[in-house]
Amino acid sequence: MERNTRQRTAIRQAIADAARPLLPQEILQAAEPEAPGLSIATVYRNLRMLVDDGELKSVLLPGEVARYELTGDGHHHHHFQCLSCQRVFEVEACPGDLSSLAPPGFTVEDHDLTLYGRCNECAPAGKAKSRKPAHDHAAGHSHRHR
Repeated sequence: MERNTRQRTAIRQAIADAARPLLPQEILQAAEPEAPGLSIATVYRNLRMLVDDGELKSVLLPGEVARYELTGDGHHHHHFQCLSCQRVFEVEACPGDLSSLAPPGFTVEDHDLTLYGRCNECAPAGKAKSRKPAHDHAAGHSHRHR
């Protein structure tokens, strides 16, 4: 039981330190130094337990393996996926009520929005430098509706 607690703590901490949704393989790489001998099977087993316990939630993007993030305060947010490095980041902004986009007579109960583009590390250097610092995070965002 001691080993499982140490492994679970290392997994939770790896996700918290990244401050973005992580793939199981990214979690393994980040948590292994704190839990030597950690295997991908153990990561998956602990992810299932942490999701079942409500400590983590999965982030599902079309055609992608699930990523995991802390449930935190449960606030509603969206995601941005970099088309270069494939990393996923939280987006705090939300367009709000999207019920006007639904067909007549339909009721919108929830929505999920993913932005696609280049993160600040992958954006072309010229474009990133030409923008004001307050807008660097928005550089390269593109909307792709799915």
